[in-house]
Amino acid sequence: MAKLYFRYGAMNCGKTASLLQAIHNYEDRELEILLLKPVIDSKGEDKVVSRTGLERKVDHLLLPNENLYRYLTLHDEGISCIFVDEAQFLKRKQVNDLMRIVIKDDIPAICYGLRTDFLGNGFAGSTRLLEIAHTIEEMKTICRCGKKATMNGRRVNGVFVFDGNQVAIDGEGKVTYDSLCPECFEEENRKYEKAKIYQKTRKSSNNR
Repeated sequence: MAKLYFRYGAMNCGKTASLLQAIHNYEDRELEILLLKPVIDSKGEDKVVSRTGLERKVDHLLLPNENLYRYLTLHDEGISCIFVDEAQFLKRKQVNDLMRIVIKDDIPAICYGLRTDFLGNGFAGSTRLLEIAHTIEEMKTICRCGKKATMNGRRVNGVFVFDGNQVAIDGEGKVTYDSLCPECFEEENRKYEKAKIYQKTRKSSNNR
């Protein structure tokens, strides 16, 4: 029986590289695959791009409200596996659509993505995958301190920030991400809050 897989991890844990290796394994056996990515992930445009330099053009960019079940029923003939990169950006219904295809057509679907955002809150797609995926696998990486990293710290102009929109693409608008352990994440959060209080106090003093 085919399964829906969710392979998640913090930034820089090698998710895309692992995805590309898995695709290679299928194609090395002359099996057809289908590679999808939500269009909101503008990094690499119509490609999935690994930090190792590997890349591959996707077969389809998913629109936010696209009926994934309808798309797959029209394009899954002869497909041995469905791959989804940046799966955290899927809508809950799109995850449900993947599960329907897995069950109905007996085609495995392997999704790679983040579990949480830069504030530690879940994304719609990853939350639904954690709820219904047959198999959930954590991909591990390490923090700057050497401990296991589970959090995604967002930097803007090199400074950690803890407010803003949930979605900010790595490498755009001077945004970058660091993988952090919970302790280092909280340390940076405290620094950020302390800096905010200082700036607020300074502004208030200047207005007197």
